Amino acid sequence: MGRVRYATRNIVFGLAGNVVTMLLRFALRYVFIMKLGDTLTGVEGLYTDILTMLSLAELGIGTAVNYSLYGPAARGEKEKIKSYMQLYKKAYRGIALVIAAVGLMLVPFLPVIVGDPGYITMGQLRVYYLIYLFNTVSTYFVAWKYSLANAEQKNYIQTNAITITKMVTVLFQMAGLFLLPNFLLYLVIQAAVELAQKIFVSRYLDRKYPLLKEKDVRPLKKEEKDDVMSKTKALMLHRIGDMARLQTDTIIISAFLGVVWVGLIGTYKMIINSVSNYVNVIFNSVISSFGNLIATEGKDRQFELFLVYRFFAIWVYGFSAVGFFLLLSPLVELYVGAERVLPAAIISWYLIDYFFKGERIVLSNFKTAAGVFEQDKYLTLIQGLVNLVLSLALVGRMGMAGVYIGTVVSGIIANITKPVIIYRVCFGKKAGSYFVDSVKYLAVIGVTLLILIPLQNALMPRVTIPKFLLMMALITVVFNGIFLLVFGRSREFKYLWQMGKGRLSCLLWK
Repeated sequence: MGRVRYATRNIVFGLAGNVVTMLLRFALRYVFIMKLGDTLTGVEGLYTDILTMLSLAELGIGTAVNYSLYGPAARGEKEKIKSYMQLYKKAYRGIALVIAAVGLMLVPFLPVIVGDPGYITMGQLRVYYLIYLFNTVSTYFVAWKYSLANAEQKNYIQTNAITITKMVTVLFQMAGLFLLPNFLLYLVIQAAVELAQKIFVSRYLDRKYPLLKEKDVRPLKKEEKDDVMSKTKALMLHRIGDMARLQTDTIIISAFLGVVWVGLIGTYKMIINSVSNYVNVIFNSVISSFGNLIATEGKDRQFELFLVYRFFAIWVYGFSAVGFFLLLSPLVELYVGAERVLPAAIISWYLIDYFFKGERIVLSNFKTAAGVFEQDKYLTLIQGLVNLVLSLALVGRMGMAGVYIGTVVSGIIANITKPVIIYRVCFGKKAGSYFVDSVKYLAVIGVTLLILIPLQNALMPRVTIPKFLLMMALITVVFNGIFLLVFGRSREFKYLWQMGKGRLSCLLWK
């Protein structure tokens, strides 16, 4: 099966899975807010981000090993695959213990982190936190096995496992909230279903890949271990910087403004993440295909597909960012009530970061596939420091908007530096054309907003479902019409058009 077919299968399963989980997630959050309130919604969002931050202990070894597996998987080198998987297994077991230890050390600090918990006692908050910690730690005893399937471009295996688990979890949690609105029961249901999934997936992957259980494993050569460790050290710095730049926002908001604000922005995040996860399936599903491409093709072909990948990302993220800018707050009003709508300044800064983050996903995914980790290993540390300093300086003056200004400024540093590194290291080129294209893309998106904002003001003085749907249709027609008018003759669009027609023909005539 070729790269395009694997990528297509990954995308199809990923998109289908995201449609199902998105609908269930929306239904669950609505029931959760109505039954348990904004404070517990904020606690859920805060603990999720804290445990994501603790996953920093992974230190990038998974990404480094995945990169190292692309070549052996493409060449069918069984013994080499076994050696890398053995290293991965040992590392992840150690990581699980580190996360457990660090997570337990945070328990005494929960009263400081959880700002204004209202009616929730500290004893309850500790129990909730420990269940979240268990869910995170137990993941590392299985997660390493997915890497072999992903290296073979079979990302859909992991996608399907996550989708089915989410479906079962959400359905049981919703039933629990209706029958007995209790946050502890809600968390126990999640922990039980996810534990059952991990046991099943572990056994399934053992049967699919018997080499995972073979005992006669040759140790990696010193230079191979050193290569993984070198990339891991570079990725460790990336992870620390990312943690300081991304996961600390929620903690700052909770500590300075109160945990309820975490719940309010959490609804916006859920909507944005539901759509962006749907979008990210397309981009993340081709990482392994890019890894295979880089292992087997020349730089000219790599550069050609990078430009197509980047063009498609700008189109999709530009379209979704414009749609969010105009429709996100109206959707929140229709969904959970006008009293939970946040000021426009907060949402504007959050969406600016969303768009630039979409562009960074392209850069990061290509860097990951190409194994380019060390050249910018200190960049994320600088970004994290900038974000922390600006967010802490501005949160007292500007509230939540100040926190996200810090996030935007720190993120743009990477939007400027990463293209320079990728063009030089991966393609042997200067990045001037990249930034020229960026100006063109931003200009088109800006013009589209200037046209659509007056239309929204005229059409939606009051939010109703019919007007919301009509505005959605207008955004779709106007944005995509302008984008096609400007870029419809570009090489990147023509490549996408031909590829799309080819895949459609295969499906119709298969």
